Amino acid sequence: MVDTTKNTKLFTTYGVTTSKATTPEVAAKLISKAKRPLIVVGTKILDPELLARVVKISQKTNIPIAATGSSMPGFIDKDVDAKYINLHQLGFYVTDENWPGLDGKGTYDTLIVLGHIKYYINQVLSGTKNFSKVKAIAIDRNYIQNATMSFGNLSKADHHAALDELIDAL
Repeated sequence: MVDTTKNTKLFTTYGVTTSKATTPEVAAKLISKAKRPLIVVGTKILDPELLARVVKISQKTNIPIAATGSSMPGFIDKDVDAKYINLHQLGFYVTDENWPGLDGKGTYDTLIVLGHIKYYINQVLSGTKNFSKVKAIAIDRNYIQNATMSFGNLSKADHHAALDELIDAL
């Protein structure tokens, strides 16, 4: 079992609301209980190891994927519901409770983020954290302080093992 709750170094001042470190099992429970979850992936998802795992997560749970950056080519010919959207626009749209979503069925209550550049996703999640009720679960290698819950800073091997544990727990 990989301990994903350690090594959550912050480079901010005291008093900032930060994400809680989480384990793969807790993240899986939160994902399973979400009413309208959305997997939001970035360009780093094109790593074959990460791509295979996010496809497994999406296929196992039927959660749609929002492909941001240049990640959309990774989902061509995969059996998943992936749509392209700009990450900043997505961050803006999910704060609107009347947004119809990528599928026209309404906005999302939980974002599962993976494969982003840390400082980029942190800025987007700052807006969702402060201006909406949307929860964000960061299952990335890096601790994302503006998510609701996040894995700690992990090595590549530990990150892959944690994602495998999450898949098994879903």
